[in-house]
Amino acid sequence: MKPPLLIMALQNQVIYDHPVSEFTLIETHCAWVLLTGDYAYKIKKPLNLGFLDFSTLEKRRHVCEEEIRLNRRLADEIYLDVVAITGSIDAPQLNGNGEVIEYAVKMRQFETGMEFDQLIKQGKLTNRHVDQLATRVASFHQSLKGASNETPYGSMDAIRQPMLDNFSEIDAALSDNIERQSLAQLQQWTTDELTRLTPMLENRKRDGFIRECHGDLHLANVTRYHHQTMLFDCLEFNPKLRWIDQISDIAFMVMDLDAHGKSDFGFRFLNAWLQQSGDYAAVPLLRLYLVYRAMVRAKVALIQHAQHPGSGHSEQCQRYLNLALSYTAAHATPLMITHGLSGSGKSCLSQLILEQLGAIRLRSDVERKRLHGLSADARSQSAVGRKLYSATSSDATYQRLATIAQEITVGGYPVIIDATFLKQAQRQQFKAVAKGLKVPFIILHFHAEEALLRQWIIERNEKREDPSEAGISVLEHQIRTQEPLNEDERLNTVTIDSGKEVDISLACKNITNVARAEL
Repeated sequence: MKPPLLIMALQNQVIYDHPVSEFTLIETHCAWVLLTGDYAYKIKKPLNLGFLDFSTLEKRRHVCEEEIRLNRRLADEIYLDVVAITGSIDAPQLNGNGEVIEYAVKMRQFETGMEFDQLIKQGKLTNRHVDQLATRVASFHQSLKGASNETPYGSMDAIRQPMLDNFSEIDAALSDNIERQSLAQLQQWTTDELTRLTPMLENRKRDGFIRECHGDLHLANVTRYHHQTMLFDCLEFNPKLRWIDQISDIAFMVMDLDAHGKSDFGFRFLNAWLQQSGDYAAVPLLRLYLVYRAMVRAKVALIQHAQHPGSGHSEQCQRYLNLALSYTAAHATPLMITHGLSGSGKSCLSQLILEQLGAIRLRSDVERKRLHGLSADARSQSAVGRKLYSATSSDATYQRLATIAQEITVGGYPVIIDATFLKQAQRQQFKAVAKGLKVPFIILHFHAEEALLRQWIIERNEKREDPSEAGISVLEHQIRTQEPLNEDERLNTVTIDSGKEVDISLACKNITNVARAEL
């Protein structure tokens, strides 16, 4: 599609009050972005897509102002101002005299190729980038106020309608009968899930989790800027689509990482966000929102196909439909507990396992501190058997872990409880939970030579980057008082020697085999 005359006329250096190195034009399904070197100008397309209405100049002015307001929450260095375009279509001026003919969002231009979707294509997205993203999003969400009861946001109608609108809008653009069958299957599944999850969905607003979120949190809207991870391009055009459950934001990113072939990064991001936010109650809603977000991208792909036929967007739509269908399938949901002395690699190696298995992990060190109002990296200075590590505190911690583990398993995800589990009664507590849920119970036994454990504990405590506070005295106490696994427990145990190079793929295969044997 050829750019309109105004967009072409704006590519004239004399219009600007700053140097222009060169013009580069980027088109999205709803805007034109003109890069000039130091600054970028974003002009909305004058269209009405139903869920998005830029059909009048006044509406475009409003969404430009909203774009500035919303994005300054996350990228205030980038979003500068709303610029009025005056003059004529073939001879425009910026902030000139006379009648306004269009508006643009003026942004500080940042380096292209550093967006997360581009970093993935280049093989340059790292664990550190994903962890920074999760921390940034969790902090952002925690800074937001929940929607008031007087607003319609977070009601069942507000949740249901955008989901159902996706199906009708996609159906109108499809011609393939097989695709329509997939769409009908997805619509029925979504309708059933909305009914089943209604009580939980309604509680989310009451509990304060309906917030003015990012709304469009996919990989292309995250970039590296001054060596930091920065989110930009919040959804500005429809408040109903950004006053949403915060897990909907998370689902978008998890889905997009999966769509880019990086489900391991998706579960790394999800787990890091859950650990910081503590919002494990949202996990049973995740699949519903994963399907919703895949359908959003399928719809956008069809819009882009209509604007640029033959561009491959039709095939992209089919890929998103297939991805959405994959989220509706039932999967094995074993309940796994770690077992081993402090320093035996439980947290480090279970991180790699959760990424490969697509599991959700609960860390006793983190949840113990959360119960006492402490952050994961806080130091409580608690001795063995005292304060945070008293018998009463430990019982409360394990009960919390059991409660959350049930929510996660019922939500359709494997769960790993990362704790020492050196007492048989603690292990039996979680075996009983798994039995009650009728899911496989697996023990992940980590071990290494005592000299290595001592070395790793010293190194870990020197770095002070891990939630664990266990020192050498704790290790010595554990060695004296541990209750080894009995013969029955070893039947459903996967043993991992962390003193050697660990084959995570083999460990996951062994876990899968034990889970199948337990069914």
